[in-house]
Amino acid sequence: MGLNTLRAHELRPRLQVGELGAEELTRAVLDHLSATQPAINAFISVDQEGALAQARSVDQRRAQGQPLGPLAGIPVALKDLICVRGGRTTCGSRILKDFVSPYDATVVEHLRRADAVLIGKTNMDEFAMGSSTENSHFGPTRNPRAPDRVPGGSSGGSAAAVAADQTILALGSDTGGSVRQPAGYCGVVGLKPTYGRVSRYGLVAYASSLDQIGPLAKDVQDAALMLQVIAGHDPRDATSVDQPVPDYEAVLTQGVKGLRVGLAREHFGPGLDSEIHQAVQRAASRLEEEGAQLVEVSLPVAGHPDYCIGAYYLIAMAEASANLARYDGVRYGYRAPGSRNLQDLYHQTRSQGFGAEVKRRIMLGTYALSAGYYDAYYLKAQQVRTLIRRDFDQAFAACDVLLSPVAPTTAFRLGEQLEDPLQMYLNDIYTVSVNLAGLPGISVPAGRSTTGLPIGAQLLAAPFREETLLRAAQVLEQTTPLN
Repeated sequence: MGLNTLRAHELRPRLQVGELGAEELTRAVLDHLSATQPAINAFISVDQEGALAQARSVDQRRAQGQPLGPLAGIPVALKDLICVRGGRTTCGSRILKDFVSPYDATVVEHLRRADAVLIGKTNMDEFAMGSSTENSHFGPTRNPRAPDRVPGGSSGGSAAAVAADQTILALGSDTGGSVRQPAGYCGVVGLKPTYGRVSRYGLVAYASSLDQIGPLAKDVQDAALMLQVIAGHDPRDATSVDQPVPDYEAVLTQGVKGLRVGLAREHFGPGLDSEIHQAVQRAASRLEEEGAQLVEVSLPVAGHPDYCIGAYYLIAMAEASANLARYDGVRYGYRAPGSRNLQDLYHQTRSQGFGAEVKRRIMLGTYALSAGYYDAYYLKAQQVRTLIRRDFDQAFAACDVLLSPVAPTTAFRLGEQLEDPLQMYLNDIYTVSVNLAGLPGISVPAGRSTTGLPIGAQLLAAPFREETLLRAAQVLEQTTPLN
């Protein structure tokens, strides 16, 4: 078994005592990444020299007896909308393909303090707008478990990199399921923290009231370790919440005895693949066998696709329209050549620089915010958002965690849904309401289909109850048969 296949919590004690060198581990990861990148295309850029220099620094400081951080020597990949000083941050878009960030995101500062080794930036749907990582200027990413299938999106590069052992840990961002859905498709763990738990400073915005950075990992303990490092208040992010950060690893041994696990009837209706339905029901039974109490709840608005999908896409597209207005060819990023005047510069730059899906969402968002339509669309969507949050508040009065599918199907084939945006949007049916309500959620492997494709189960909790999620996720992981 290669070093690149191990978990962070397995590697950490070996690195701490010097049994294993950080440079040795980093070279093993980079060698495997280089060999498998052409087939998977999980990375947009790889900083081999920088990563090896970081690893050597860790080894030197350890040899000198200096204190080291909790991720000392552990390779970490970053979704390419998280700013790293001196490195390209492209957001998977032509319009930013040569943009070099002048500063580190807060999560990157945390990782540097933890002595993690930053190996590169992962592929993604352009500006995080997609559910398949096919909408990238740098080409699609393939699912390592089934190369003819998508890895999910928009953090598909990060999920695929973890699943393919091209990195030990990764960060993604989750606006409507973009960490959890690719984790489910690729058979890894993906955690979306509560909105405000992790700083968004240095995260290139898609929809500011929905975006949240979260870890992708090979198991629940690694996800807990990563969350421990990146969580915390940041005064540079106005949406960051000043809440104590629990010891996430410590709660993993507490089990689920006495925990109330809610099953929402709306999550098991028409459109859900029968194998996924059965896998989630088996997951519920395993939690019950470990001492949890199963409770039936209802999410009449939050669980209804007509409400949650509609509200989510109106709000997300409206915020995208505002956030992406800055890419105009004047200040930074791509500038179209040969423009005749300022208006032509704007038109040509944005027409050439943005892909089809991004342009579609900008136009729909601009329309929803325009005079005469604001009240009918954007304001109405915000009112539905309030009802969704109330649904969850009532559900969590009756249970401690909710268990649901991550997606209605397993990973679909590359190209299968590119010409059907509505069908693509429906992949997010079980995930978008979580972002609208600002809740934490985690995707955990729950088995495989008869064709061998990974199936994920989703656990949700009340705001800032990530430790409850992790307790349940750890038990689910430990009791799920490997196949």
